[in-house]
Amino acid sequence: MTSPKVLVVEDEPGFIDALQIGLTREGFIVHVATDGVTALEMFESVQPDVILLDVMLPKASGIDVCRQIRMRSSVPIIMVTAKGGEIDTVVGLEVGADDYVTKPYRIRELVARMRAVMRRKPSERSVDLSSEAIEVGPVVLNPVEHLVTLRGEPVAMPLKEFELLHLLLANAGRVLPRDLLIDRVWGNDYVGDTKTLDVHIKRLRSKLESDPGTPQMIVTIRGLGYKFERSTS
Repeated sequence: MTSPKVLVVEDEPGFIDALQIGLTREGFIVHVATDGVTALEMFESVQPDVILLDVMLPKASGIDVCRQIRMRSSVPIIMVTAKGGEIDTVVGLEVGADDYVTKPYRIRELVARMRAVMRRKPSERSVDLSSEAIEVGPVVLNPVEHLVTLRGEPVAMPLKEFELLHLLLANAGRVLPRDLLIDRVWGNDYVGDTKTLDVHIKRLRSKLESDPGTPQMIVTIRGLGYKFERSTS
């Protein structure tokens, strides 16, 4: 069996040394880029099975690197953010990252996440739902055209947000547990931070709600999950 290749994009020597040792012990072939430009060059030559991508990098940010790679590949990408870097996390997920971790992290948890995203093929990340258009209040979602409109105006929707909204709309009026949403959108072997779901819900509210701080469409049912209200204006 061929050892999986990981492209580590990191500029802090301490983290690089620890990752090279820890990931090599776990059976990975480790390639390291210390800036964003080099990462893009190495991506073509290395053809990694997974990428561990720091947000803060010299020459080109991790966000820019992620965006560039997503234009030509579906390789699993895990973003690394500083503690409390919620904005970086949101943007990273929005441009196509599969998961994120915050520094400092444990090698065992990191490896578990890496193996989880590697197991999921692009086709397995999609939500298996009807291809018919769904209309709930002012929101219309067309799965075939990958199009969402709000009161007739198109709303930009990255893949994971689109899949999450599709699931919520298809079950409008029903409370969907957090675990179910994570399983259906991210896969039942997902081991990442459940805050990923909350980040995506927050992004959906910012795009659909008149007052995201007091949501009327996507409501939180404490202790259970989320629900898309049938009666929305």
